[in-house]
Amino acid sequence: MENGAVNGYEMETPKNITIKGILSLLMESIDDDKNHSRSVISLGMGDPTAHSCFHTTHVAQEAVGDALQSDKFNGYAPTVGLPQTRRAIAEYLSFDLPYKLSSDDVFITSGCTQAIDVALTMLARPGANILLPRPGFPIYELCAAFRSLEVRHFDLLPEKGFEADLDAIAALADQNTVALVIINPGNPCGNVYSYQHLKRIAETAEKLKILVIADEVYGHLAFGRNPFVPMGSFGSIVPVLTLGSLSKRWMVPGWRLGWFVTSDPSGMFRNPKVVERIKKYFDILGGPATFIQAAVPRILEQTDEVFFKRTIKILKQTSDICCDRIKEIPCISCPHKPEGSMAVMMKLNLLLLEDISDDIDFCFKLAREESVIILPGTAVGLKNWLRITFAADPASLEEALRRVKSFCQRHSKQRERC
Repeated sequence: MENGAVNGYEMETPKNITIKGILSLLMESIDDDKNHSRSVISLGMGDPTAHSCFHTTHVAQEAVGDALQSDKFNGYAPTVGLPQTRRAIAEYLSFDLPYKLSSDDVFITSGCTQAIDVALTMLARPGANILLPRPGFPIYELCAAFRSLEVRHFDLLPEKGFEADLDAIAALADQNTVALVIINPGNPCGNVYSYQHLKRIAETAEKLKILVIADEVYGHLAFGRNPFVPMGSFGSIVPVLTLGSLSKRWMVPGWRLGWFVTSDPSGMFRNPKVVERIKKYFDILGGPATFIQAAVPRILEQTDEVFFKRTIKILKQTSDICCDRIKEIPCISCPHKPEGSMAVMMKLNLLLLEDISDDIDFCFKLAREESVIILPGTAVGLKNWLRITFAADPASLEEALRRVKSFCQRHSKQRERC
């Protein structure tokens, strides 16, 4: 934490690395004068809308347009969300669950990031700790720092398809542990957990008497051997807080429509005091625009399956391109081929490179020399790894990885090997 004085009082600012922060620094490091003839290709940010092959469905566009033009949704929405929006999301999520959610289980948030903030705020108390995956999504660390929640990391195991280390979870937890976080499909690893592994996670959490926060912002974006299984399927074993959004599956991250859902058929979260606490916190939050909320029922009900299949087909194609081209670069390896989401973790072998000190040095020199942006693994908790976002136009992805190969050849200790 860094200190700063405001009105004579010392205030601490978390030092946590953020993805947007480091990507901004990488962009600033590119010399426009030196690289004026070469376009910048970013494989760093999980925003598929930057590429022409990814766009939302016409149903979503028309639903938002009609809601706006109706002149019925220009005022404030209830702080927990429009009733019809909460009901539609409950029905959408219930389709994949062995029980039915009600609209009372659903709270509308400004994207999944705000849902993360709600979850950690609701659980924070003096002396509490939370178990986070490593590698993971750094917003959790940042939010925990602001809420004075101690963070304890459990490893995801590359040799086991980035499964959670359940023994480490059991060893880390104590009487002050409030929850463990599971991101599935995985960001940044591109893994998709099997039904069996998710059940073991639920059973582990139940033994430890902690709840599970299930980050499912990439829900249903699975194209490997494991289908997407929502963590809420095991809500009868352990209470689950499900976080999600329209952002990734519908390709609309800028619409900021997310949800915080109590997937808990046993009813722990229906305790009146718990419900009142959640509702009061939502009273101080600003949710998504009312007309965006109003469009959600139609978006969820009328989006054609063809749209989803097309998205999955492109993601499978670009993930294959990514892994195939990386095979041509000896100093970078892919321990686990992605099976979902939009990103993959690649291991960097510094022994094959000269003048490269670590993953951060690699990414900054790559940006300056080749105008390609890749996220250093340090940003997500794995030093000397790289996170590559493959949600890109195939041609742009091919060109970016060709430049990465050229960069590695120039910096290779044995140039003929790269």
